[in-house]
Amino acid sequence: MTNNPDFSFDAPLRTRINENLNAFERRAHPHQGLKRAAVAVVVVDDGAGDGALVLTKRSSKLRAHKSQWALPGGRLDEGETPVDAVLRELSEEVNVTLPVNHVLGTLDDYPTRSGYLITPVVVWSGPETEMVANPDEVASIHRISFSELNRTDSPAFITIPESDRPVIQMLVHDNRVHAPTGAVLYQFREVGLHGRDVRVDHLEQPVWAWR
Repeated sequence: MTNNPDFSFDAPLRTRINENLNAFERRAHPHQGLKRAAVAVVVVDDGAGDGALVLTKRSSKLRAHKSQWALPGGRLDEGETPVDAVLRELSEEVNVTLPVNHVLGTLDDYPTRSGYLITPVVVWSGPETEMVANPDEVASIHRISFSELNRTDSPAFITIPESDRPVIQMLVHDNRVHAPTGAVLYQFREVGLHGRDVRVDHLEQPVWAWR
């Protein structure tokens, strides 16, 4: 485990994340009855020389989960692996094409209330990555710096009467990002950046995300 606060976007950061993910015993869930999906946890330059993650705001044109915060990703096509799916979705959603050797590892599966089993795949992008939103799927693209991701007041946990599981809220600027996206952000922070053995698949989503 490391307490290194240096988030400079460089080769040591890439090595640190890769080693932390390789040392992590990933938890897989059975997918019986759940649709398989994958999301990309893309590490990029924040524009000032430090590491950041790519977060998108979903288009209001989408049928489900419109206008919500999300990581690039989607359902697996027939015969695809989670890695195949995230590399395809990155190209389709934000016009970024990356080779498979930029994949650093995977995090725990997260089963959603809406019937999906999401596999998060951590991907390293090159410096000065230019992203273009596909307007049919993505309303806006945001780079969330690792300093912001490591805020001491985040995450917040709340209780709801509909579940005995805590609802996670990752605080990002003036926004509250809920699970599943918030849960993935939290686990990446703890596992990928700090090498801590933290699980998130027990964390709850808000009721409005159950559909």
